[in-house]
Amino acid sequence: MAQNVKILSTGRYVPDRVLTNYDLEKMVDTSDEWITQRTGIKERRIVDGTTSTTDLAVRAAKNAMDKAGILPDDIDLVIVATVTPEMFFPSTACLVQKELKLKNAFAFDISAACSGFIYAMAIATHFIQNGFCKNALVIGAEALSRITNWSDRSTCVLFGDGAGAAILSSGDEQGILGFELGSDGENGLLLYCHAFGLSDVTYSQVKENPNFRKIYMEGNEVYKFAVKIMPYAVEKVLEKVGLSSSDIDVFIPHQANIRIIESAAKRLKIPMEKVFVNLHKYGNTSAASIPIALDEAVEEGRIKKGDKVVLVGFGGGLTWASTVIKWV
Repeated sequence: MAQNVKILSTGRYVPDRVLTNYDLEKMVDTSDEWITQRTGIKERRIVDGTTSTTDLAVRAAKNAMDKAGILPDDIDLVIVATVTPEMFFPSTACLVQKELKLKNAFAFDISAACSGFIYAMAIATHFIQNGFCKNALVIGAEALSRITNWSDRSTCVLFGDGAGAAILSSGDEQGILGFELGSDGENGLLLYCHAFGLSDVTYSQVKENPNFRKIYMEGNEVYKFAVKIMPYAVEKVLEKVGLSSSDIDVFIPHQANIRIIESAAKRLKIPMEKVFVNLHKYGNTSAASIPIALDEAVEEGRIKKGDKVVLVGFGGGLTWASTVIKWV
């Protein structure tokens, strides 16, 4: 018989350094008014020169473990969703395992960009349901400032750094109700970042253009994709679990752009008072976006026992993901 799975605790960590829209006015041809109106972002957090993605992940994970009162030996699985690892291998998850002394866990990374945290949740949920493990540490962690082209005013205003985590565990009551995952590799090059010099062609291009290995995005096309796919992903997962949008108590979308969030809420007929938004503080932190928002929503008392919570994200790949959670 499949095990019930619930979220035992959540955690987050963001760097101390704040980069405001006014700071960006000194770097590129932009303005606070332009950024705010088009994105809803006012500031974002940026890592210093010595902080790694692993550091962010470890601090968010430690925060979640402390809240749950769970011991390192009790963690069976670590999954880190990231597109900004500091090395190809070992995985960021293995580095987290080392730092937190999670000696009984198996660990690996996944790459699904801004959908990554929900992808990781789905993987962990199935491992727990099948009895393969009991407690899984799922982390979304990004140092996007390292792959941001700070001379491209269309993208540099969007991204920030941070990490969020959740501990999933088997329980008496079912908390994770269902998932919807999808991808569209045909349109993957609408949003991409080259890898770290895997061919002679790449080496020569990097030499000619230092921004070759930075984020590239066809903004208008990604926007059109996002406003369509977010409602679709939510409708599909609600259909799977036998609920409707009127049953949603708290809606936590990927924090990419306020206009995308408002459009999705409108199409789903979810009032904005049910939507949790914090992108004005952090910008788009990719895989870290949803878990950071989830942890803040819990901390602020926005999520209560028995609430139906929907998480949804979209990102590079192109990918999308959604899940319905009953808070137990």
